Amino acid sequence: MSVLFAFPGQGAQRAGMLHCLPEHSSVAQTLKQAGEVLAVNPLTLDSVEALQSTRAVQLCLLIAGVAATRLLAASGWRPAMVAGLSIGAWPAAVAAQVVGFDDALRLVALRGELMQTAFPMGYGMLAVTGLNQMRLEGLIAAIHCAATPLYLANLNGDVQFVAAGHGNGLAKLETAAKAAGARACQSLELGVPSHCPLLEPAAQELRAAIARVAICRPAVPYLSVSRARLLFDAEALADDLACNMARQQRWTDAARHAWERGMRTLLELPPGRVLGELSRETFRDGKVMACEAMDLSALSPAYR
Repeated sequence: MSVLFAFPGQGAQRAGMLHCLPEHSSVAQTLKQAGEVLAVNPLTLDSVEALQSTRAVQLCLLIAGVAATRLLAASGWRPAMVAGLSIGAWPAAVAAQVVGFDDALRLVALRGELMQTAFPMGYGMLAVTGLNQMRLEGLIAAIHCAATPLYLANLNGDVQFVAAGHGNGLAKLETAAKAAGARACQSLELGVPSHCPLLEPAAQELRAAIARVAICRPAVPYLSVSRARLLFDAEALADDLACNMARQQRWTDAARHAWERGMRTLLELPPGRVLGELSRETFRDGKVMACEAMDLSALSPAYR
């Protein structure tokens, strides 16, 4: 089965996302396990108020991804490859047996805390649609300076990108991008300048913590979105999981690599459909699906 399991990143979260998971023993076990490791009921993490915390958001995305993966496995669905955008790399790594779920929970909790405390205010991310990469990079370079650091963070499509940096720089970029013909600019619900060098110190702290847990060779091919290629070596996998917060996310290139490697179905794990929509052109001769559009509790291999 040539299915790529695609795990979304921060921004895909929504209130009640864990409560919306199907009633199934595999889901209940995942929630129970998460509660024991975190010493908190995970169902308290997905309220509107709780999701104001980067830590809670990232834990919810990890738990939802792992729960859905286990539920799919109970129905005979197993990935031929996994890939995750940003925090999505963590449930992808659990699905590929690169890291245990218990360790992933502890490390993602730390990841969220490090990112949240690194830049508590005044920074963020801006999605820009309608300009090519060269044009957008020129606008960013013209604004970037010590007072308003600004970087190209996410390469989501040929004309869909995300910039990260200081709020004043992002405001200037929005004005400049619209003047240059951008179709849309949208501030993301993130108070953190992810996927740029500003988070390198936090990434190195996480890297030191990861060094204390077991990182294994993947049982399922693991596709790095930072590098847009498969990783097999434990050292490279640990580096990818720790440092993707400070590196560009190249989803378009990663999706193309998956297609070139023979993946013909992209299945997006909960929540949302963003990665699938970004990949429709790449998978135009294949199939793009999202778990949220399927009755996972009644799913069978015949659905394929």
